[in-house]
Amino acid sequence: MKLSDFDYHLPDELIAQTPLKDRSGSRLMIVHRDSGKIEHRSFPDICDYLTESDLLVLNDAKVIPARLMGNKYGGGAKVEVLLDKRIDERSWTAIARPAKRLREGTVIEFVPGFYAEVKRKNGDGTLELGFASVNGLEADIADHGAVPLPPYINTSEPESYRERYQTVYANSPGATAAPTAGLHFTKKLLSEIPSRKTFVTLYTGYGTFSPVRTDDITQHKMHSERYEISDKSIKAIKAVKEGKGRIVAVGTTSARVLESVSAPGKGETDIFIYPGYKFNVVDALVTNFHLPKSTLLMLVSAFAGVDLIKKAYDEAVSSGYRFFSFGDVMLIL
Repeated sequence: MKLSDFDYHLPDELIAQTPLKDRSGSRLMIVHRDSGKIEHRSFPDICDYLTESDLLVLNDAKVIPARLMGNKYGGGAKVEVLLDKRIDERSWTAIARPAKRLREGTVIEFVPGFYAEVKRKNGDGTLELGFASVNGLEADIADHGAVPLPPYINTSEPESYRERYQTVYANSPGATAAPTAGLHFTKKLLSEIPSRKTFVTLYTGYGTFSPVRTDDITQHKMHSERYEISDKSIKAIKAVKEGKGRIVAVGTTSARVLESVSAPGKGETDIFIYPGYKFNVVDALVTNFHLPKSTLLMLVSAFAGVDLIKKAYDEAVSSGYRFFSFGDVMLIL
């Protein structure tokens, strides 16, 4: 399939720039794959579509304040660093601006006692950074980092969204982008949903916003991301699949873990799901409205069908739905 098959027109005013006051106050579009029917509801109405035999699978990755501002050591030029994926206790891959001026061996000072050295420049545009931190790396990131909001959100006060760009069940620090389908849930609403719940972890990184640059989408290479899944979750998933319930993935991140992993443990996945893919685990999907030409839109198109997703997105635009991370949500059944 061609990249242009996943393009659509979105008026700028439909890009949600701020979260709603009430987390669960978003609109909910219900998309029925069997009939093609589309319903318009409010997010708390999701309870009407889930049963006690279903299993809700949520990504509990916690977003860290991964945007760091510094200077080349010795009072040099300003450098912005966006952490991407942790390598070990002292090393991360990252994106930096301006990257062209950063050579191997360059030292970036964020504050006195908190530094990063460019160890390697990778072929995918990322850098490998080795950190030195007097107070401990996690503590310095927490103290001096900022919320890594998506590039389409225009705000001069990103820190005001530190709490809202985080799910209420976030528990595993390390993500640099939020699993946004989960942002709609409040603790109260989760307690009211009749379905059982379990958690997986996918530490979402910059690849979430990385554009597809090949016209033939099958030539696109996904950015790998770290995952974790427990024995408890694997057993819960298998029990549902052997019974009559449904696996309801909350977000494309949870879906990618579920379709990648069949045993408990930790690892990395670069699974790329696009139309033609046969889903083996996921039976229903809770997901936000995604960017044109994005791998996330390709995943939901694979799940629901290209034509049905085009119909749903056209209806969302004409009905004034709010799009992207702080926007509205759909449940695909």
